[in-house]
Amino acid sequence: MNNKIESVKKLIEDQEQLLNRQNAVAQDNGIFKRYKYPIITADHVPVYWKYDLNSETNPLMMERIGVNAAFNAGAILFDGKFTLVVRTEGNDRKSFFAVAQSDTGVDNFRFWDYPVILPQTQDPDTNVYDMRLTKHDDGWIYGLFCTERRPKDAPEHDQSVAEAKCGITRTKDLVNWERLPDLDSGKSQQRNVVLHPEFVDGKYAFYTRPQDGFIDAGSGGGIGWALIENIEQPVIGDQKIIDPKVYHTIKEVKNGQGPTPIKTDEGWLHLAHGVRNTAAGLRYVLYMFMTSLDDPSEIIYSPGGHFMAPSGAERTGDVSNVLFSNGWIEYSGEVFIYYASSDTRMHVATSTVERLVDYCKHTPADGLTSRASVLTRNELIRQNLEFLKNANIR
Repeated sequence: MNNKIESVKKLIEDQEQLLNRQNAVAQDNGIFKRYKYPIITADHVPVYWKYDLNSETNPLMMERIGVNAAFNAGAILFDGKFTLVVRTEGNDRKSFFAVAQSDTGVDNFRFWDYPVILPQTQDPDTNVYDMRLTKHDDGWIYGLFCTERRPKDAPEHDQSVAEAKCGITRTKDLVNWERLPDLDSGKSQQRNVVLHPEFVDGKYAFYTRPQDGFIDAGSGGGIGWALIENIEQPVIGDQKIIDPKVYHTIKEVKNGQGPTPIKTDEGWLHLAHGVRNTAAGLRYVLYMFMTSLDDPSEIIYSPGGHFMAPSGAERTGDVSNVLFSNGWIEYSGEVFIYYASSDTRMHVATSTVERLVDYCKHTPADGLTSRASVLTRNELIRQNLEFLKNANIR
């Protein structure tokens, strides 16, 4: 019996070393600081989620219910703590939501004892993932997520056919969740739907991503915008594309809103993901833009190129060459950017509102051709050479 207890203690002690590890800045490009260690992985999940710790029923101390990955977390400041609602995926490929919190925002994240019990609609979810969290003007915390089901008319011979919709839930305490009807967008499927935190013309405002299929955007043009009268009966009428996908850019295949936008004195800050095709498959990167305070559907600044791309070990995982973010937190002017790499693990980078606004305003837009790109770069070079000459540096 003592040996069995020692085995349990060893499991917990090893995990405590991981949970207590301090993080450190690994990259600082002036725009953001990227941290060295992932903040949440499958190894951060409590051992009592995976092992039967009773030596009588598990005498060989074998892992019973494995966890494959922990990634794509929504984020919110809750009860003074940096709080993530993590997409946690079991070895059975089923994802679920689990809350993890930290006092620092960059390390020492710990999961709550139990994952989220998500209420069902009349048409139960097969899989759920990628929750965006929004503190709304109406007093609720909303969680918008992708709900996946097999269509009733799917052919029996193809068990990979799936349908994506936007699920909607809300809470006051992150424990008790009220499920609302799924977003009704007609025949189009939906992923990456985000709720704007304020009413617009007295209505709920949604950033959408209409798509023809479960994976392919098809005729879906990019990040959309829609207003809805009643979130308890969420039916999209008119929907316009505000940030389209564009040929030979970082968002030529598809793009989607990341987390809830951050309000600043100069406009709304947006973080999004863009997807392009390569010989090695799809490549996901993060990019930014800003919209107007008067009209959050109007883009006022659109810096060209990616804001952040997979780097080093981030490039490998279950789905390689992917960065994805659906959560960030602004706290006293500092911005904590939570992003996942390769559908496997969570990371953090930090910046400030001031730096991100400056980045959006003063990074040139994509000129859309090689010639335009060279001309833009040459102008920067010309200005810098003139500066160096005048400063007697060169």
